[in-house]
Amino acid sequence: MTSNTRVVVIGAGLAGVTLARRLGELGTPALVVGDEEHRPYNRVLLAEVLAGRYGPEVTALPAPAELARARVTGIDRTGRTVLCADGSVIAYDTLVLATGSNAVLPPLRGLFTAGRELPEGVHAFRTMDDCLALSKAVRPGVRAVVVGGGLLGVSAARALAVRGAQVVLAQQSERLMERQLDPAASALVRRHLEDLGVEVHTECRVRDVRSVGGAVRSVEMADGYALGADLVVLACGVRPRTGLAEAAGLEVRKGVVVDDELRTSDPHIHAVGDCVQHAGTVYGLAAPALEQAGALAALLAGDTAARYTGTRSLTRLTLTGPDSPFDLAAFGETEPRPGDDVVQLADATRGTYRKVVVRDDRLVGGVLVGELGTVGALARAWEGAEPLPSDGGPLLHLLTNDGGS
Repeated sequence: MTSNTRVVVIGAGLAGVTLARRLGELGTPALVVGDEEHRPYNRVLLAEVLAGRYGPEVTALPAPAELARARVTGIDRTGRTVLCADGSVIAYDTLVLATGSNAVLPPLRGLFTAGRELPEGVHAFRTMDDCLALSKAVRPGVRAVVVGGGLLGVSAARALAVRGAQVVLAQQSERLMERQLDPAASALVRRHLEDLGVEVHTECRVRDVRSVGGAVRSVEMADGYALGADLVVLACGVRPRTGLAEAAGLEVRKGVVVDDELRTSDPHIHAVGDCVQHAGTVYGLAAPALEQAGALAALLAGDTAARYTGTRSLTRLTLTGPDSPFDLAAFGETEPRPGDDVVQLADATRGTYRKVVVRDDRLVGGVLVGELGTVGALARAWEGAEPLPSDGGPLLHLLTNDGGS
């Protein structure tokens, strides 16, 4: 790619900003177009802002050299231009979609007012604006209901409890963070939340949000039980933002479909981050977004061999609080198949739990809760996919060695 080729990136989140920074380092400047009024920030840290541990400024990402604040409304693939809500038109030679994802708003009765606005006190938890609005509303004793017990819901419930709220967490499935954790690890997370005063309900579906004068007052469960609520936090997952891609006629399934060159069905348009579907997978996590940004930067800067072939992603969550932090990590396949070997170590007194799954003498997954000194060494063994020695000694050493990170 020649130095005068114009690269335009739609989206000023972690993926888009990282891509632009890498391109700049490689001598290929890019214009980033973002629609949030805040300077680019790292969403991963929003729960810490809500908990009061960090100020919003700590989440700031290094600003791209070229950043335009505008809402993109359309893509003209024939003319290779981007159309903005303010009437401006931006030309591109190569366009990159880094549009991220939106919070999923569940189909609850009473969720929207007549103007399709959320009632006062009901918040999604996805953007800096969401976080700041919640931070302003939370105070000691406020009744808060968190809908959703995945990674985001657990983080939000923890943060609200640390701020003194009376928190109820309602999870529809049978355990917390069921996508990442096995039952034993999930039980430890639940115990940690309950020790902070969070009331946890699993196999519990919220069906109704009730408001008085436009402000939320309660939520009703499927069994008819009502919970009083001054705040309701919707943490029901995210969905790739694909509207621009669909309107432009690009191939979209669960996300914007890309190949190993992160190229969409239009050879002049690439995509990275939460909006992407690669090899059938939508990741929605920071690590894959960073890997995709790095691979695409190398490719656009002239490295024709650069490819993205997928991410073996590790989920890590650190819940800080007034006492010691609560750490967990999960990677690979945490539930064994028939014939797999499983090694587990649990210490109820210290609240620690370690489990790894071994298949054909290879580490295929693991869950760690509590003291995570071993996570680095175990993750490296998993990522390397090298055969483990048959006597099992080194694996036990990895599980018990607290200096491995």
